[in-house]
Amino acid sequence: MGAATTIALDAMGGQRAPAMVLRGAQIALKRFPQTQFLLFGDQKVVRPLLSKRPRLGDALTLCHTDEVVLDDDKPSQALRNGRHSSMRLAIDAVAEGRADGVVSAGNTGALMAMAKFVLKTAPGIDRPAIASLFPTRRGESVMLDLGANVACDSENLVQFALMGEVFARTVLGLVEPTVGLLNVGSEDLKGNDAVRGASARLRGALSPIRFHGFIEGDDIAAGTVDVVVTDGFSGNVAIKTAEGTAKLFSEALREAFRHSLPARLGYLLARGALKKLALRLDPRRYNGAVFLGLGGIAVKSHGSADAFGFANAIGVAIDMKVNGFLEKMRVELARLYEAQAAPQPEAV
Repeated sequence: MGAATTIALDAMGGQRAPAMVLRGAQIALKRFPQTQFLLFGDQKVVRPLLSKRPRLGDALTLCHTDEVVLDDDKPSQALRNGRHSSMRLAIDAVAEGRADGVVSAGNTGALMAMAKFVLKTAPGIDRPAIASLFPTRRGESVMLDLGANVACDSENLVQFALMGEVFARTVLGLVEPTVGLLNVGSEDLKGNDAVRGASARLRGALSPIRFHGFIEGDDIAAGTVDVVVTDGFSGNVAIKTAEGTAKLFSEALREAFRHSLPARLGYLLARGALKKLALRLDPRRYNGAVFLGLGGIAVKSHGSADAFGFANAIGVAIDMKVNGFLEKMRVELARLYEAQAAPQPEAV
């Protein structure tokens, strides 16, 4: 890393906050030693915890507020009444240029509403989308939208595709990521008007995106494409189904190994391989959903994340800043709209 990156943290967001936030920041600091943090939270609660982490204290500025956005607060309520909350002040720090990004494990709806209100949408983007990394047989892929937009038109999906493509290049380091539209079949005639219209746009010669075409649900885990694009309803159902299936598999596997003495002996023999599998599928490694399409970097950690998971969410924010995600997004959007505005060649 070159120059130091400053990340604003909502110390009070998440089921295990603020202790989890501080531990996560300390883990992230080991990976990114030049990082500085602005920590927003109640100093009466935070200072005793911070006193036990002097290395973190040297890289952190504590900004006091005793107001908190609760998990059951409605987004409109949080937006109206939470102007001095730890979440809102952390977002404000990004808008004011004091921080390069914000990370919170708090209320998702409130965070999206506040971030959209304060940071605004990026030029050329109609709606922000929630994107996250997903483990696949080929490595990792990006999936969006995961719940911010229940209903989308073809223009929204095209914008999601562009944002996901730039995110994959920025965070995953892919040179030419492939993009696919989630659909009920791979045939061109399948799907609703929105996905068919988006497909036609993305297949166009003027599109800067390497478009694979339609993909189906089983293509997500297979890693058929690097970027999976869908509306927020389908994306949220898909990601929650995958999380539930992973938990079911994990619980069933543990129960099977406890079933009998031979099974327990089998576990001892397979323990190394099972640990490798657990590490590969550990959801904490993929923690950190990004609000793409805003005028600043905002990352949402899972509310039940532990310190390791929260550290990974911080890492996503830092990677986006260091690799110039916002600048790349502006360039790619400009290229896309310039290409669309160019005169089309006449058919022969």
